[in-house]
Amino acid sequence: MKKIVFTGGGTAGHVTPNIALIDRLQSEGWEISYIGSKNGIEKQLIEALGIPYYGISSGKLRRYFDWKNFTDPFRVLRGCREAKKLMKQLAPDVCFSKGGFVTVPVVRAAAKCKVPAILHESDMTPGLANRLSMRYATKICCNFEETLRMLGDKGVHTGTPIRKELFAGNRLQGLKLAGFSSEKPVLLVVGGSTGAVRVNEAVRSLLDKLLPKYQILHLCGKGKTDEAYKGREGYVQLEYADKEMKDFFAMADVVLSRAGANAICELLALRKPNILIPLSANASRGDQILNAASFEKQGFSFVLPEEELTQETLLDAITQVYSKRQEYMDRMQQSPVGDATEKILTIIRTLANV
Repeated sequence: MKKIVFTGGGTAGHVTPNIALIDRLQSEGWEISYIGSKNGIEKQLIEALGIPYYGISSGKLRRYFDWKNFTDPFRVLRGCREAKKLMKQLAPDVCFSKGGFVTVPVVRAAAKCKVPAILHESDMTPGLANRLSMRYATKICCNFEETLRMLGDKGVHTGTPIRKELFAGNRLQGLKLAGFSSEKPVLLVVGGSTGAVRVNEAVRSLLDKLLPKYQILHLCGKGKTDEAYKGREGYVQLEYADKEMKDFFAMADVVLSRAGANAICELLALRKPNILIPLSANASRGDQILNAASFEKQGFSFVLPEEELTQETLLDAITQVYSKRQEYMDRMQQSPVGDATEKILTIIRTLANV
């Protein structure tokens, strides 16, 4: 029986591609373990699958002053020791890392223990965690072909694994779960697992203008629902959706989303007309702006920069995309989307000598 250790965390986007691979490897009889942070979202998502989960100490890079910036290096060092101990204990044939700061000690430990490590970079430009891990990696998979020039000989253009259950959604079931009718189109608002305050506020400020025409399912992020709007007909707020997500995607006529790479790849795979509001460069390293620009250039998405987000621009974007939704679906249908899951599984099997 072959063994693999997965790692990735901090956001759901660093976990869901791993889940797509885990599902396939389980069916092939692999022994699977997961190393993540002690209290991150990855712990909840992976333990729900019944996969053995091991938490280690981890830190993060904050682009603002915080006293934890002085203590986190010591947590990372402790995490390196913990990861090396786990790598020796689990003795995997291969390690797969999706990104997030918890992965750096794990990939480093894999190299120290002579375990082949595969990284996956979803964004156009590699994030800091993956940049720190590259020297320890055997192969580096990427989502955008443009990223290859930054990865050297280790780079492989694979795309991003998509959870197969997302393709099994049922529109009627989604409408039933949301309490919606089939008489009005549905706008699905996805702020990501941590939510998006600016997007949430903009959508709520437009409810009086949107609800006469649309039904709105709003995934707000943990702790970001607003009691003032509870019970509003045609408007449903949820913090997060998991197993229901396939049905919510199936019922959606238009999706309003951030521009995280995993999120936009799911929209492309499902052929969902969408509006992207990338996280601004002031709040990130600008990766979502690059992701969104690539999709806009290919005709897959309507992009509304956060700096230009107003009631008027958002209403205009929703109106435009809904009226041209078939054009967007046609362009996405023409995209040569390959089977990223199988491409990555082939690399895993090769490095594990399967």
